[in-house]
Amino acid sequence: MAPACDLIRGLKADQVLADRAYDADRLHDLILDQGGEPVIPPRRHRNYQHAYDRIAYKQRWGIEGFFAKLKQWRRVATRYDKIAANFLGFVKLASIMFWLK
Repeated sequence: MAPACDLIRGLKADQVLADRAYDADRLHDLILDQGGEPVIPPRRHRNYQHAYDRIAYKQRWGIEGFFAKLKQWRRVATRYDKIAANFLGFVKLASIMFWLK
């Protein structure tokens, strides 16, 4: 969990959504210390099954599905554009194309 803790350290968020693989006490504590709410379902082997916002967790799949569709564009998946501004521009263009469908 060290990479996940390092990734969110110092960021403000109302909710942090993640899957079961990120269910660790250290990550939960860090999220709570930063004023956020962890939306992470507990792993099955835990003695204490903590509560989480099931509705917010279900909405997470909409975001994951969007990124899966976005990766259908070869240019985005392989990151042909080396300049961040060009890459972001194409991601926006691909997003608009999905929105118009």
